[in-house]
Amino acid sequence: MTTYNWTIAELERQTDTGGVTIAHWRCVAEDGEYTASSYGTAGFTPDPDAPGFVPFDQLTEADVLVWVHASVDKAETEANLAAQIEEQKAPATVSGVPW
Repeated sequence: MTTYNWTIAELERQTDTGGVTIAHWRCVAEDGEYTASSYGTAGFTPDPDAPGFVPFDQLTEADVLVWVHASVDKAETEANLAAQIEEQKAPATVSGVPW
């Protein structure tokens, strides 16, 4: 069974408001000895006056992952990683010599 681990690698923020403008994310899929990963970014336009604005020093990784999952196609990302793992399990092509 494939498991997916989403993490935030880095955040970029405005220095005056502390609003996050870019989240660098990674998703690692694992199925036994097989692994695949994807890395990307999600951009945001922070509004410190908006309800629900969370100051940078109060953010959790879970908070930012909610934003990332809302801005990227989580299901498609995981499906692509699952396909990569299936290709590792049963490659369509291999290399080598017969001697």
